[in-house]
Amino acid sequence: MKKVLITGGTVFVSRYIAEYYIAKGYEVYVLNRNSKKQSVGIKLIEADRHNLGEVLRPYHFDIVIDTAYTSKDVALLLDALGSYEEYILISSSAVYPEYCVQPFTEETPLGVNKYWGKYGTDKIEAEETLMKRKPTAYILRPPYLYGPMNNIYREAFVFDCVLSDRTFYLPQNGEMKLQFFHVNDLCRFIDVILEKKPNQHIFNVGNKETVSICEWVKLCYHIADKKAEFINVFADIDQKNYFSFYNYEYYLDVSKQCKLMHDTKSLYDGLKDAFAWYKRNPDRVNKKPYIDYIDNNL
Repeated sequence: MKKVLITGGTVFVSRYIAEYYIAKGYEVYVLNRNSKKQSVGIKLIEADRHNLGEVLRPYHFDIVIDTAYTSKDVALLLDALGSYEEYILISSSAVYPEYCVQPFTEETPLGVNKYWGKYGTDKIEAEETLMKRKPTAYILRPPYLYGPMNNIYREAFVFDCVLSDRTFYLPQNGEMKLQFFHVNDLCRFIDVILEKKPNQHIFNVGNKETVSICEWVKLCYHIADKKAEFINVFADIDQKNYFSFYNYEYYLDVSKQCKLMHDTKSLYDGLKDAFAWYKRNPDRVNKKPYIDYIDNNL
């Protein structure tokens, strides 16, 4: 039975990964402060990752899956670990500057992205620290992750509009493209990495296809057997006041991922998963006042 350590394990990506590997029969340890309800079947290592001391030293892990945000996060974890085999860092496409040629490839120069700011530069530094100290580690750079357990108010916002029979306020003409990756496909690709151990150690990951925001919203409504009706917003206001995404279109080249993993979940099936989960867990999403802004300002 393989032993896997997952940092966090209480919300969205890290929690989904933990439950995915529990279902596969792994011995799953999560590292967190025990401030939230834990998943059934995990083994909790209760600690602050910034003050680990000797708590991890007695363990041997076959796999470490880290969602670190900063260089310090990575360095402290590496200092605290006992023995382990594979290390996988879930990074972000926010490491690519918005002005670079698209689609972004793994070789695109990294730098400040004006939309993501410090989040992106912190991820760059986390990657650099990891590669210097553990050059055999793997780094995954997803676009927008979605699916069950997503606590970010993205698809859940559209689902709220669907469930309330609201007309949807669409930025501009709705042609802005988005690229997604289902959290289950992220786990599947981790499996592929662990099995094939490719020579390449940094991968863009995501659906090969992009989707316009108009088509994405229509799909969210269709899943609930509703038809989306739109009001287009052309006013010169920040769309993040009333919509889940920045006015920023980008596209990752995921051809290297596709050579190793040939299929991904369709957006329709993935959003069905997300909708089914959200209807059972509406209180597990960090909601933003988009609807209030729409009602009071648009």
